[in-house]
Amino acid sequence: MPEKFDCIVVGAGPAGTACAYELAKAGVNVLLLERGEYPGAKNVMGGVLYRKMMEDIIPEFYKEAPLERPIVEQRFMMMDKESAVTFSYKGLEWGREPYNNFTVLRAKFDQWFAEKAVEQGALLVCETVAVECIVENGRVVGVRTDRPDGDIYADVVVLADGVNSLLAKQLGFHREWRPDEVALATMEILKLDKNVIEDRFNLEANQGCTIEIFGDATKGILGTGFLYTNKDTLSIGVGTLLSGLIKHKIKPYELLEYVKNHPMIRPYIQGSEPVEYLAHLIPEGGYHSIPKVAGNGVLVVGDAAQLVNAIHREGSNMAMTSGRLAAETIIMAKEQKDFSESMLDQYRMKLMESFIGQDLKKYKDATHHFESFPQYFEQYIPMLNRATSQMFTVDGASKWEKQKKIWRDLGSTKQKFKLARDMMKAWKVMK
Repeated sequence: MPEKFDCIVVGAGPAGTACAYELAKAGVNVLLLERGEYPGAKNVMGGVLYRKMMEDIIPEFYKEAPLERPIVEQRFMMMDKESAVTFSYKGLEWGREPYNNFTVLRAKFDQWFAEKAVEQGALLVCETVAVECIVENGRVVGVRTDRPDGDIYADVVVLADGVNSLLAKQLGFHREWRPDEVALATMEILKLDKNVIEDRFNLEANQGCTIEIFGDATKGILGTGFLYTNKDTLSIGVGTLLSGLIKHKIKPYELLEYVKNHPMIRPYIQGSEPVEYLAHLIPEGGYHSIPKVAGNGVLVVGDAAQLVNAIHREGSNMAMTSGRLAAETIIMAKEQKDFSESMLDQYRMKLMESFIGQDLKKYKDATHHFESFPQYFEQYIPMLNRATSQMFTVDGASKWEKQKKIWRDLGSTKQKFKLARDMMKAWKVMK
């Protein structure tokens, strides 16, 4: 292993590998470090990969990447204990090239993506932990690993080491995250015959469906459940803020079992066999929690930079784009032989000008708002289900009578005004 590289990237997830790929393609001497046995071994995400952001890096990647199913339908389920109001969009145009997005299994996809970076010239070293940054005269000049004689040097280090990013914390870029800034996602991969999957989800061959589940899936805690179709498996999981789990004294695996056994979900997964269990922390602090992302000789990308849109459940697309933008900045810095914070801060500006910064700013107060007012999940989703049941039940009562009953069930005049105010507040933090 050479003593000095142009760049060291710590973490071979979507952000780190995207950065390493772009750098290697430009002829930059880059080392990609991964603590797992292989890229993807330590990584977890719901399982949706967005085409546009990946194609910005590798055009027509979908012709060779290990993808599961192109998504043609996205369903949203507002769930109560024994009911669900579901709405969806199904577009067959999503099932034709160049597609819209795909389900993936990270263990497969991350390995393929890292191999593409290696083909471009990156050096991938697995089962290696970067324990701290080497700092000289106020500048990051390399990393210290857990290997014997493991000090490695570089002009710039990219931290793609996940939500906890101990290296960024060591540099003072962020504090310890609060429980309301981090979610814990638990999920299982369930084996199920592909023909059964297609029948149950009303799909044809090479079509996929995602279901995002709100309300009773999380027992009123701020978060979502999800159920995604793969080729011959299903990805099912639930993610909630740590603060909610602590407050309600619920264990994550108990919540996952609750979702799996829910009467609205159980028929989808009946007869399946668990083949893998995964758990992972997800950054949910959003815009207000973005840490310092550029310093002398160092950049921070992906989850390590809190780049997750919790409202739209987007993370991998932001990770890959942040890695690409970091690479562009490093290439420019290398040309000018300037790796100072003022030069590398171009990355932060690119980030904030991109859809990443714009979307995170748009929803900057949403997560805090919905956590502070749990009635959206605890009261209003069940209320929606009761009203829908009442309106769609044919029992001889006129629709005028049903509307009046629904109106009465909303409560007193004071309660109706409170509901209206809450809806307006929700609109303001989401608009």
